[in-house]
Amino acid sequence: MTNERVLAVCRANWEYRGIDNASVREMLAELSAHLEDAAAAGRGPQAVVGDDVTAFAASWARARQPLRRRAARIAAIVPFVVGVLMLVSHLLWRTTTLPVTVGRLALIGAVAAVTVTVELRRGSLGMAKSWLVAAVVGLPVALAADMLAGDEPLFPMPLWVTALLILPGLALAVTDTRARQQVDREVTVR
Repeated sequence: MTNERVLAVCRANWEYRGIDNASVREMLAELSAHLEDAAAAGRGPQAVVGDDVTAFAASWARARQPLRRRAARIAAIVPFVVGVLMLVSHLLWRTTTLPVTVGRLALIGAVAAVTVTVELRRGSLGMAKSWLVAAVVGLPVALAADMLAGDEPLFPMPLWVTALLILPGLALAVTDTRARQQVDREVTVR
């Protein structure tokens, strides 16, 4: 990978994450200086950014992105994930009112914890891998909770509450998808 390609990938990643233009220019200048120093020493870009340029860019972005912005993002993602899980349950059992049990709450809590951890660590959700990890963690937790507490319903969850949980994250998902497509087009052009 060339220095120009590393800079393009990092710029696209930082712009996608919503880092302001002045900070992006400053970060690119600093990274460019590091890449030039490495080239002068006879090393390639991997000596500076490692093997995964996207992970490198994400770590710099997390360092620059304000905590309140990341917290707002997580506050939209967690109810979205919970709502999607509840919606799947509504559809599987073909009911408009879903009985919420201790096991289901434990599953939702475990999936939410995995979602928050992945979001804070990587900056984005790799959906297939995160859902797999969430299932591997959440299902045993749900089974253990059901065995310990029983499967008596705690309260009913109407379908409209599930829809309300999904709405904040749905707007974020649409915005993220559009931003990712725009970044992909820009990277392809460069």
